[in-house]
Amino acid sequence: MHRLALITILTVSLLKGAAAQHRDSLIFGGQASAWINFNPDQKLSLNSGVRYIPQLNYELSSGNRKFDVEFSLNLNANTGIRPFDSLTGNAAGKPYRAWLRYSGRQFEVRLGLQKINFGSAQMLRPLMWFDQVDPRDPLQLTDGVWGLLGRYYFLNNANIWLWVLYPSDKPKTWEFTGTNAKIPEAGGRLQLPVFSGEIGLSYHHRITDTRENPAGFRQVARMPENRIGIDGRWDAGAGLWFEATHTGLHDFGELTQQDLLTLGMDYTFGIGNGLNIIAENLIAATGEKAFRYKNSLAFTGVTLSYPLSITGNISTIVYFDWENRNAYSFVNYKKLVGAFQFYLMAYYNPETYLIPAQASENNYFAGKGIQIMMVYTH
Repeated sequence: MHRLALITILTVSLLKGAAAQHRDSLIFGGQASAWINFNPDQKLSLNSGVRYIPQLNYELSSGNRKFDVEFSLNLNANTGIRPFDSLTGNAAGKPYRAWLRYSGRQFEVRLGLQKINFGSAQMLRPLMWFDQVDPRDPLQLTDGVWGLLGRYYFLNNANIWLWVLYPSDKPKTWEFTGTNAKIPEAGGRLQLPVFSGEIGLSYHHRITDTRENPAGFRQVARMPENRIGIDGRWDAGAGLWFEATHTGLHDFGELTQQDLLTLGMDYTFGIGNGLNIIAENLIAATGEKAFRYKNSLAFTGVTLSYPLSITGNISTIVYFDWENRNAYSFVNYKKLVGAFQFYLMAYYNPETYLIPAQASENNYFAGKGIQIMMVYTH
């Protein structure tokens, strides 16, 4: 909580220094949701929950310069039931976003608990370094990271990112170990326009703490990890993209070298209201030496989305695990009614859930079942 206190102190100090003639606004909103999930493969087959994310935004502007603040909480409660046998429940709350930002015509600097994501892939994302967004989640929830992010936008649509992150003792997406608590993480990204699309180059460095790694590999308090990534996207009638990363550790057994590559495309067919198809293929491999792999996996993901009307949409996502010959399927019907969104979801998946970097918080999508969700935004 000391990080949250620091953000609060900085915010109050900046607000006190603001001139009276500057334009300002204060907005309060939020998102409330409720859901019920039936899954006979789970120990507690009937689960339900509620969630509320209240959000407060303050903005102070003068000419091309703007100072704004966002603070939100993730408040949730859920229960699990096996009829006539077991009942359990819990409630939790934590900061969801807590940042302040200063920006101008071509730059912005943001400090605090924030969402940082980038890259071209949509379902199977090697560059999902700092978020955990599941494409099947209607709420698109993800925890943020504590840090400082600066971005500068050039007039030719190129842009550069630089960040410094507070070290996390828990592994983030695609990580196998936590970060040394005494040493911040840092990195950057450069995006460049290329023909009808763009290319991005990303880099991230951290000092890992491998003493509690789950694989039983070498255990040290400080082991450097370097990640590089490259991604690109172009419009050539169909959308085409790629995303690739390389992660290098020092003497960490079969995880010393880690490589990920995704190739993807999308196209909207002129059928009815327009049928959109997205397809991606991910290849992941690890080994002790670069390009000498001992372990590998391959996943293919396909999304089909069709708008039934202005307020209704049906979509499906299918993943296929080529190594284990398993398919994961998910269907979602969405209906908008004013400020309300209703979702009816069905899924049929293996009980052992192996989609990389997409295990949900409570893994409700393992096995087969249905879920109903209602969302209200104000």
